[in-house]
Amino acid sequence: MKLLADMPVLAFLIVATALEVAGDAIIRKSLFEHAGPARVVLFLLGTVLVAGYATFLNLAPLEFGQVVGLYIATLFVMWQIITFIFFRTVPTLPILAGGVLIVAGGLIVSFWKSA
Repeated sequence: MKLLADMPVLAFLIVATALEVAGDAIIRKSLFEHAGPARVVLFLLGTVLVAGYATFLNLAPLEFGQVVGLYIATLFVMWQIITFIFFRTVPTLPILAGGVLIVAGGLIVSFWKSA
């Protein structure tokens, strides 16, 4: 657990979002692109990754409410990366414009301290 204690918060969020989005992508592929045993194995793999996401997010050394803004910003970025890797889909201009707002909002929620 010493290694986890030394990880910066952003590292927890990157690992958590990578696990969540990859798990979701694998579950989607299992449901729509596979049948039989391959579907079951991929679905279970996706389930394990999603459980890993929840574990990593909750191990981050911040209160849940404090981590949510930065998590949402990190999630958007990771979602675009994994979408490209798994589905070869490039984000459109509306997705990028909305993403700028999502990331800005996440940073505001995480770092704007009211007086």
